[in-house]
Amino acid sequence: MVQLAHYIEHTNLSATLTIGAIDQLVSEAREFGFAGVCVPPFWVKRAQREIGSDKILLVTVAGFPLGYSTTETKLDEIKRAIDNGADEVDVVWNLSSFKTGLPWTKIEIAKCSKLVHDHQKILKVIIETAYLSDAEIAEASKLCADAGADFVKTSTGFAPAGATVEHVKIMRQSVPETVGIKASGGIKTYAQALQLIEAGADRLGTSSGKNIVTPNPTTHNERHY
Repeated sequence: MVQLAHYIEHTNLSATLTIGAIDQLVSEAREFGFAGVCVPPFWVKRAQREIGSDKILLVTVAGFPLGYSTTETKLDEIKRAIDNGADEVDVVWNLSSFKTGLPWTKIEIAKCSKLVHDHQKILKVIIETAYLSDAEIAEASKLCADAGADFVKTSTGFAPAGATVEHVKIMRQSVPETVGIKASGGIKTYAQALQLIEAGADRLGTSSGKNIVTPNPTTHNERHY
């Protein structure tokens, strides 16, 4: 059995989460050896305090979940997240701009990339594959890679569908080996996680990490991000 824990970003981006959920997320990441935790911007400081000196990546989001805030707003979110202790930022790209065919789509990602890299941090760009054709997924992935993204990510978890093996394969084929792929959205089981990794995913964003790494996991009726 492949050990999946080091692929997993243990995630809770629920609108109704409380401080206890943040503490639990970090505690479980420590217990199961997950690569990191992904938390809302408001809770980055708390998560950092709970992580302490442990080797757990602290991930947060910007422009989340719809991506059509202004570039200046996203840059401010990113800077504040980094100041508060984030190691990596998952920014939602401007899907509206992309669908319109504006060159600003790439410029915005380049601006986000420069800011993140100036602070020696990691940028992931969420392209929301549920709203894209296969050709658009390939184009979007290349655009993000060319603009300096470290990872291209499938989904926010708030769209009608999340990560699929087919979409991850397209993304992996569309970017250089130096650019990572993060699959997220609806990842609930070990088998599903393994298929996504075999398709080319380097990271998995999921709220079901415990189930995935625990033998014979039971399926919980919860929303998965």
